[in-house]
Amino acid sequence: MPKHQLDPNKWIDSYADYLFNYTITRVSDRDIADDLVQETFFSGLKSAKNFKGEASERTWLVSILKRKIIDHYRKINSIKGKAEVRINYKDGESEGDWLEERVADPFDRNAESKLENEELGLAIHNCLEKLPQKQADIFKMKTIQNFDTEAICNEYDISASNLWVIIHRARTALAGCLDETWFK
Repeated sequence: MPKHQLDPNKWIDSYADYLFNYTITRVSDRDIADDLVQETFFSGLKSAKNFKGEASERTWLVSILKRKIIDHYRKINSIKGKAEVRINYKDGESEGDWLEERVADPFDRNAESKLENEELGLAIHNCLEKLPQKQADIFKMKTIQNFDTEAICNEYDISASNLWVIIHRARTALAGCLDETWFK
């Protein structure tokens, strides 16, 4: 199968509008959408050497953009987790506001949960290795690398319904494997 090539000189003309329209429907703010698309192009340039040509240039850029959008929302949510507590006080001759910039965040991860996540990641990786190669590759492309259905179908010359059967079988096999190796 022919490998796709990158041509960064044509990205803005070829993909900027598409990426912007994709982004604006997810962030609803023109400035943020512009910034995310620009960051996507920068990341694409930085990681061009990692492009394997397995997906189209547009699909590859969209996968980078999806991660940028996710990072954007993670950042917003982490800022929201930093609640402000303001208390008025009177202390003899002085009065004013006391501000606590951050209250305890129940979503903070401790070392134990980090270790657990690393162990779970290893268990998932080991279970993925037990799947048939094609099934594992397709599962990773769709669920981990966020490739579009069309790109995967074109790459493996399969129909969309066949893709979803493969994904379902991979999930079922992974669940069974994790049930045996991780949850017991």
